[in-house]
Amino acid sequence: MSTQLERILAHTRIEVAERRAAADIALLERQAAAHQPRGFEAALRKAASSGPAVIAELKKASPSRGLIRADFQPAALARSLEAAGAAALSVLTDREFFQGSLEYLSQASASVRIPCLRKDFIVDPFQVLEARAASADAILLIVAALADEDLKSLYAEARRMGLDVLCEIHDREELARAVALGFSILGVNSRNLHTMQVQPQTQIDLAQLLPRTAVRVAESGIRSASDMAQMTEAGYDAFLVGESLMRQPDPGAALVTLLERERLAEK
Repeated sequence: MSTQLERILAHTRIEVAERRAAADIALLERQAAAHQPRGFEAALRKAASSGPAVIAELKKASPSRGLIRADFQPAALARSLEAAGAAALSVLTDREFFQGSLEYLSQASASVRIPCLRKDFIVDPFQVLEARAASADAILLIVAALADEDLKSLYAEARRMGLDVLCEIHDREELARAVALGFSILGVNSRNLHTMQVQPQTQIDLAQLLPRTAVRVAESGIRSASDMAQMTEAGYDAFLVGESLMRQPDPGAALVTLLERERLAEK
């Protein structure tokens, strides 16, 4: 029986092939050239130098949790989260499993000054072009989803396009692969992508093994100021926070409260 990750990747490859075959490449290249990447890694490093760097995620739904936010207005959400203190945004663009879209990314990015990450299952260089054309400043590469040669080539393509890369890992073996390939932003996802179960101890176990020169991002399971304080103590620089914000009536206000409580917890 295939796992959730395997099902997602199989569908993604089919969908990407269809989009690439129908695409106006020249138009995408013009759109990509019109966007000046805003420095995702630099923004995280700057924010982390004076406090928690939050990557606030615009997430409408997920395979494990179903519909998360029915009232999903990317531009308004993006503006609210930027005003609340987010260092960057993450926007889901997978349509089939997360009810996301590239249009959501375009709308969010056009509404803010902070950099935006395309959150998707990237398996093809065409998706890197799509990302910049939709005004992304960074993409996600998932070690569990790709062979080393694919990780290397997609990383090179992202850098050629001027985009930063958040490299996602889940265990020691994936961490070793990511470090060997030279990724400078490493995200530890506590969610097992095969089962979609969250295992918070994963982040604690891997924290001390992450290179101190990298931007260290805790992904999934960050729901409270105490979670963030614990991960800061473990050595993380940045925090990807999505569902816990998206379920609130006012995600921006929820982020303000989270950041205020985290600062009090640090004291």
